[in-house]
Amino acid sequence: MTDTGAKTLHGAVLMLAAILPTMAIVSLVPVLPLLLQEFSAVEGSEFLVPIAMTIPALCVALFSPVAGWLSDKLGRKPVLLVSFLIYGALGVLPFVLTDLFHIIFARIGLGIAEAAIMTVATAMIGDYFHGERRERWVATQVAVSSLSAIALIALGGALGEILGSRGPFLLYLLAFPIALIAALVLFEPDHVHHDAAEAGGFKLTAILPLLLTTLSIAILFYTTIVNLGPFLALTSEVTPAVIGIAGAAVNVGVAVGSVVFGRVKAASGQLLLGLGLCCMGLGYLGAGVSSGVVPVTLFAVLICLGAGLLLPTLLTWILKLLPPAARGRGTGMWTGMFFLGQFIAPILASAIAAKAGGLGEVLYIYAGIALVLMLAAAIAARNAPPLKAGAN
Repeated sequence: MTDTGAKTLHGAVLMLAAILPTMAIVSLVPVLPLLLQEFSAVEGSEFLVPIAMTIPALCVALFSPVAGWLSDKLGRKPVLLVSFLIYGALGVLPFVLTDLFHIIFARIGLGIAEAAIMTVATAMIGDYFHGERRERWVATQVAVSSLSAIALIALGGALGEILGSRGPFLLYLLAFPIALIAALVLFEPDHVHHDAAEAGGFKLTAILPLLLTTLSIAILFYTTIVNLGPFLALTSEVTPAVIGIAGAAVNVGVAVGSVVFGRVKAASGQLLLGLGLCCMGLGYLGAGVSSGVVPVTLFAVLICLGAGLLLPTLLTWILKLLPPAARGRGTGMWTGMFFLGQFIAPILASAIAAKAGGLGEVLYIYAGIALVLMLAAAIAARNAPPLKAGAN
């Protein structure tokens, strides 16, 4: 594989892009009660306000494959730069809007731009870097997304404290300087417009099992993230500060898991899947049998450590299988599955809890699912080649 000419600076700029999709939701978490209070007179506000916060995730799930296809056809850099500008403009717009439905429409546009940013930035990691360098940047992307969530929640809370419910929307202005830096630093991969035949010959079936696995992992992961407060409340009464500390801890767990991925050199993808699913299964089981806030938090960290190991494993595996000219659409499918899991995780957990007799039962059910998937991965790991043995 020839050197693409990409340096550490190019990777660092793509890491800045990874912060924006994280910011789309977590920066608003601290002001959700204020937004609910502000729009309490709107019929259905108890449903519409949370939708306004989370609808970008659904848009990413729906539009990531389209964004990837466009980047394969039109080029990575132009699609990424236009998406930065749309993200910044529509992201900050709710700061001045007064109608809840107008805010929701702006958030839909934001989500479409977010889909393109996440998909194209990830595809460019695959374009720019190969072998161990690619694996390192994929793991770093997961770590940056998780650790930035801690800072973004704090910044969103500070802006909400100073400026009220609309304060965190000013954070979306960060997209404009990031767009400028990207325009000056990033370059267009030279293969994107020249391998149409290779792209046309690529079959979805080659990556479909990994896409479905990604959906399952995302549901297991985001069930913990979204329901962390209710899980802790199963053991005792908790305050927002306690939930905040636990939330920071689980995000650190994701980052630690991505570091573990970077250290493992000879394991197969199937073995890494088994290891990550083991962490998630034991984490759910431990949280289910625990009776205190601290042990539940520690087991939640174990779940997220497993997710931190699994996400770069799956993404590296996908990038390794994709031909360069189909990398945009393939990465878009992976991103779409991941965010679809994020969107449906709380809905599915609520439905299972209603049928099974409570949220506590969800912990045991998900523990069983994760451990069954772990056994399947362990069986498939026999004689499987190392994941990191070569890369396209």
